[in-house]
Amino acid sequence: MAKNTLSTARRGRRHPLATIALIVIGLVSTGGAYALFSSTASANTPAATTTANADEGKKIFAANCATCHGVNAGGVAGVGPSLYGVGAASVDFQVSTGRMPLANQGVQAEQKPTQFTREQITALADYVASLSPGPGIPDPKYLKGNGNLANGAELFRINCAMCHNVAGAGGALTQGKFAPALSGVLPVHVYEAMVSGPQNMPVFNDKNLTPAQKADVITYLKYLDQNPSPGGIDLGNLGPVSEGLFIWIFGLGAIVGVTIWIAAKAN
Repeated sequence: MAKNTLSTARRGRRHPLATIALIVIGLVSTGGAYALFSSTASANTPAATTTANADEGKKIFAANCATCHGVNAGGVAGVGPSLYGVGAASVDFQVSTGRMPLANQGVQAEQKPTQFTREQITALADYVASLSPGPGIPDPKYLKGNGNLANGAELFRINCAMCHNVAGAGGALTQGKFAPALSGVLPVHVYEAMVSGPQNMPVFNDKNLTPAQKADVITYLKYLDQNPSPGGIDLGNLGPVSEGLFIWIFGLGAIVGVTIWIAAKAN
């Protein structure tokens, strides 16, 4: 009887490595689930690329971009940042607007005519996107300007107006930098700027602003383009400073002029 009891106890005893094995399985399962969730919830989705297009983009990159960003796009200290993780969206924005390649080193890359064809820009974007995951070219359905106008105006006012002005007229920043005016900017470039964060602009990934919310912001900007200054003369859309100056110069000047005219009439 004692022998049978001992045998049963041995069979019920857990192996010393069983606990470790359970912990390892739990960690692997949890990590896998988190990685899957993060990849679906993030805006960092690589754009679809073709090997041939990426190879062509690599040649264009070597001839035009490697001096500043390095032969392997890893960046050059003090000259140009690494392009790993920036995605196709950043490349398309910077190159399509002529900001890259830089005309000269300065505090901010300024917009100028692009130096590449649409096909070359696509090839460059595909090459950079093939290096590592990053924000891809936005879906055209978010660029139509048919979103929620009121929500877009509120989102723009909360997230963008402090730099770009509530009317999208742009504004000065520190150390010679500036937030550019947004009138006439293509919707695709607005979206790409939001997900890539060029210059001093923060990144608005899909956890900050969903694609639908970005579409609402684009709707608001398109509304401003189509309805310029509904209140009358915009005075540069610079707000109370220009309006106050206008009133001080022309308003006070008109009062002085009328006063002189009345005095002259009386005499």
